[in-house]
Amino acid sequence: MKKALLLLAVVCLSVPACSDPEKQQLKKTTLPTYDKTTGKLKELTFDQNKNGKIDTWTDMDGARPVLTRMDRNEDGKLDRWEYYSAQGQLEKVGFSRKDDAKPDAWAFAGADGTIERIEISSTADVNKIDRWERYDATGLVRAEEDTNADGRADKWETYEGGAVTSAAFDENGDGRPDRRLTYQGSALVLIETEPDGAGNFAKRVNVK
Repeated sequence: MKKALLLLAVVCLSVPACSDPEKQQLKKTTLPTYDKTTGKLKELTFDQNKNGKIDTWTDMDGARPVLTRMDRNEDGKLDRWEYYSAQGQLEKVGFSRKDDAKPDAWAFAGADGTIERIEISSTADVNKIDRWERYDATGLVRAEEDTNADGRADKWETYEGGAVTSAAFDENGDGRPDRRLTYQGSALVLIETEPDGAGNFAKRVNVK
């Protein structure tokens, strides 16, 4: 929930543009909680889809949003998390691939507002990212993955039109690809191995 959404709730409560039932509904679902010591706003609830049920909770530091948690399908489980910077700007959006109320992937937007990268944790730990995906206007273009949990990427993939075009693997733990597979469509067409010091593969096997 961005600042504009918070302002919308406040405005709708204070001007005649909203109907009386809508104003009453917003009053029931837009509920602030204040710190008893400082008096600062620390949480604000909201009804995102305006059906009379609270589905959004935002941790606040006064007027600045810190973290928003949402249950967009109202199944009783959180399914979206929005993280904000110290300036109150949206930094990243979390979601749960397993739909288990725990964020395990985080999307970052580029300057144009579209997804630029997604970071994924197989253990649902934001401090233990093990897959990194990069996007452009066409969709997913490349990905890196740490398959053995040593903190370093050991698998590299490239994509085109949503399909994988190559996959490279570090099989000896030196941080560089030792084997690369190339695909055309869904078919494996080339296997490359035995890289030299410059990373060029000496052995090439065409797959028919």
